[in-house]
Amino acid sequence: MELVQRRTYAETNTLVQSGEVDLAFVCTSAYITGHDAFDMQLLVAPQVGGASTYHSLLIVPVDSTAQSMADLRGEVFAFTDPMSNSGRVYPTFLVQQLGFAPQDFFSRTYFTYNHDDAIRAVADGSADGAAVDSLVFDYAIERDAALGERVKVIHRSPAFGIPPVVVSASIRPQLRTLLSEIFLNMVDDPLGQAALESLGVEAFVTLDDSAYDSARDLANAVGILMP
Repeated sequence: MELVQRRTYAETNTLVQSGEVDLAFVCTSAYITGHDAFDMQLLVAPQVGGASTYHSLLIVPVDSTAQSMADLRGEVFAFTDPMSNSGRVYPTFLVQQLGFAPQDFFSRTYFTYNHDDAIRAVADGSADGAAVDSLVFDYAIERDAALGERVKVIHRSPAFGIPPVVVSASIRPQLRTLLSEIFLNMVDDPLGQAALESLGVEAFVTLDDSAYDSARDLANAVGILMP
């Protein structure tokens, strides 16, 4: 097995599209973009807290007086990745609901390309706000309780389909079946259980593409995702 990492979600999608990787962990928006553009295929999805959903959390420094996105007008905002549902699409939607585009609403925006870095940017005051994946946020706070004392959540989005595990449309059917069985059976294997625990995941389960319809509708409404 070879582990391949890339900085952005778009780069990872390119690897899946070209067949350079057999399997990938991607974000929700990367999946719906890849599914609709080149038939990226859903393999399995994590289950956390009894559900296969997550939220976008709007976070600010703990001493901030901001109580909603409206209060962040004129401030510095950290997006995670250009293709991130929780870290870019949803906060852009909130700004659009206020009648603005991000470039006109915030004094400055930048990409961290990582949810953990977005959390740290808010914690150390480099950004006045950010929107991050709730699963990453909860995991980060669990690992570093002091981090939780420096940031606070002021808004929680509706639930979206959880970031899934995907495969290329060109993958051999036998390999797809094998990979699916490995993920689904991890919960019944001692080594698999240890791996799941290290990831903060209860199990991997099968999901239908319709689980991602709300994220797809949001992306279409906001209109900023790459084709």
